[in-house]
Amino acid sequence: MTRPPSSISVALAGLYLAQSVPLYLVAAALPPILRARGVDLAVIGAFGVLLAPWVLKAAWAPLVDRLARLPGIGRKGVVAICLVLTLACVALLSTLDPVTDAIRFFPILMAMSLSSATQDIASDGWAVEHLPPEQQAFGNGIQAGAVAFGVLIGGSGTLLLVDLLGWQATLLSIAAIAGVAALPFLLLPEAHDRRDLPADYGRASFGHFLSLPMAGSMLAFAFFFRMPEGLVKALEQPFLVDQGFSLSQVGLITGGSAALVGLFGAAIAAGIIDRIGLRPFFVALIVGRTLAFAAFFAAATLGIGTWPLLALSGVDTFLRYVEMVGLYTAFMRFSSLAQAGTDFTLLTSVNLLMYMLGGMIAGAMASAFGYGPVFALAVVLSALTGWIAMTRLPEAVRRPALSPDIPKEYPA
Repeated sequence: MTRPPSSISVALAGLYLAQSVPLYLVAAALPPILRARGVDLAVIGAFGVLLAPWVLKAAWAPLVDRLARLPGIGRKGVVAICLVLTLACVALLSTLDPVTDAIRFFPILMAMSLSSATQDIASDGWAVEHLPPEQQAFGNGIQAGAVAFGVLIGGSGTLLLVDLLGWQATLLSIAAIAGVAALPFLLLPEAHDRRDLPADYGRASFGHFLSLPMAGSMLAFAFFFRMPEGLVKALEQPFLVDQGFSLSQVGLITGGSAALVGLFGAAIAAGIIDRIGLRPFFVALIVGRTLAFAAFFAAATLGIGTWPLLALSGVDTFLRYVEMVGLYTAFMRFSSLAQAGTDFTLLTSVNLLMYMLGGMIAGAMASAFGYGPVFALAVVLSALTGWIAMTRLPEAVRRPALSPDIPKEYPA
């Protein structure tokens, strides 16, 4: 397996850990903390809109690419500015009371979401610029592993620390952990081990992305691949509750344990891609997830025991982290060095949008027809959309040696 230099590996791990810890503080830890203090479910549910910047971030990705080209700023400067804003928001939240000030949380959390999503654009662009094709699978394994640690620290870790240290000390501790994690990245020289960038960037835009050969095919791949996944993920926790698991057990299964499973999945995925290539990897992944969705259907219609259901949840989490490594590797291979943040972000945003739409459809369908029909639909769509996605995956992404640098330069 071709690995990035150790300095790049450590910087990547710290960069994505620093980014994911505050994210999962909000996404995984804050809702149960607020609920435990008596905050109304309607208020907590309204926080779902905080994910909007992560879906819409492609809209300002070209601006981030342009800022990153300015002398004295660079991608590192954008990351630093966004991280400072995010950690300042966390520190401000620590001064508020989760019950009496719950409504005042929203604008602060929205500012956090905007800054984190913007940071992610710059982070992904930096990763594309510093990972040549032969190192991308391993680099994305590091990224996925860092995200798993972020779930563990920002989610489960926050819940544990709140009981031990209290609200204010916990949030300040989380902010400190994220800040320290970012130091290897921030201290790395801007051009260290960076791939040769185009002499003439042109102006970052979606039009430049669409001018790439096979851009439409790559967008179709991103569009179709995750379409069925949201159907299952959105219902996994409610399904476990309806199968008799307590809320604390569900939290353990989908929180701390899931992060450990995710770490293993990220490491395995990088090795598989390196050994067999992306196309066989995706084919095996589609088969695996289709079987997993079929097992959920069997559990909903026939019933299975507690331990098999726990194993099934673990397998589903494992496959999601494996998938993350594969998809990000494909997106990196297609992203041009001329506007790495824009290209990569556009593909991930399309991918995430379909995942979220699947989750919205799942809730309405399950309410009307029950879990079984939703899981059955996921099985059919997994095979169908997986096949469609594979027919659209560009050959140069499947086998980057045929085109080691998918056009680096655009016309000015």
